[in-house]
Amino acid sequence: MGVVTATRLNDIAPFRVMEILARAHELEREGRSIVHMEIGEPDFPTPQPICAAGMAALAKGELFYTAAQGLPALREAISGFYRMRYGVDVPASRIIVTTGSSGALLLAVAALVNPGDRVLVADPGYPCNRHFVRLMEGEPVGVAVGADSNYQLTPELIEQHWDSRTVAALAASPSNPTGTLIPTAHLKEMAEFARARGGTLIVDEIYHGLVYAGDVTTALALADDVFVINSFSKYFNMTGWRLGWMVVPDRYVTEIDKLAQNFYLAAPTPAQHAALAAFKPETLAILEARRNEFQARRDYLVPALRAFGFDIPQTPQGAFYIYAGCSRLTQDSVAFARDLLEQAGVAITPGIDFGSNAPERHVRFAYTNSLERLQEGVRRIGEFLGKR
Repeated sequence: MGVVTATRLNDIAPFRVMEILARAHELEREGRSIVHMEIGEPDFPTPQPICAAGMAALAKGELFYTAAQGLPALREAISGFYRMRYGVDVPASRIIVTTGSSGALLLAVAALVNPGDRVLVADPGYPCNRHFVRLMEGEPVGVAVGADSNYQLTPELIEQHWDSRTVAALAASPSNPTGTLIPTAHLKEMAEFARARGGTLIVDEIYHGLVYAGDVTTALALADDVFVINSFSKYFNMTGWRLGWMVVPDRYVTEIDKLAQNFYLAAPTPAQHAALAAFKPETLAILEARRNEFQARRDYLVPALRAFGFDIPQTPQGAFYIYAGCSRLTQDSVAFARDLLEQAGVAITPGIDFGSNAPERHVRFAYTNSLERLQEGVRRIGEFLGKR
């Protein structure tokens, strides 16, 4: 008898980027030099003040469960960060500390989606967005976005695709994989439209802090009935600590707390104590210097890739990704990424990870590597293209 699995698993695909990463590591073990541009993880180590705070908590034995909503002092610190960074008063009572932003997204979808409900998501977009909706027996509706909409959902697109079964729209600004922003006015209109239809706007802000051009503010400055998700992984360089947070409307706090108790009980306690140092001036100074380095990498890599024939109609405004059209170079991005890794030792991600909107004609580059390594990667790409 074969293994019996839930039918929903048929609609939840693995991350292709993890397969590429695994093959890249295999080649490295064989002695090959690989330039990594595939993984969405900052190459910078966690800032020392955060590590020191975590080690101090370990030394004191502060390892017991916290409340499901998170360490009160950390929730207050996050509230203070919103006041300092955005001038927005977000009560700590509305802040839920989670096991990474993925934990926050899962909580939000579980609280909002009934079987058969629809949630609008951008295509291309982060794959977990659609997968978590499907996990809750909802229907993710991929809305094709392109250069004309800055690769983002817009008020017009939401109105066009919203129907009687739609309960939410999920937007990301800056986005993965495109690094583009949603204009503040559009974000406000989207929240108002969802409210008028009895639905909800969920906003992924995990790349806030890593913005290099354009005006950006939190959706919490525009509405108090939105779900806003953030993370300590990207700007704060705490990927392995598995810590994020979510701000929810007052009426959902008790229900989200109940779900968190059942899903994971509480976020990792040492990580929460470590994150108390994330908002200190000395930590933020380190992070801002790193943000400047990410911008320098972007400013080098975008024109270099354009010179090879990659189509990048919009310069990424934030995050650390470039979503590049490759149709002038290939009609099969999966084969292109495979050959680039095997023959040139450069790891990138094919568009198939991010949806069904022409994935075979797009690839994603992550500039989560030093400028020197990116320059080496560009040199290898040039040689690879010259030999084809």
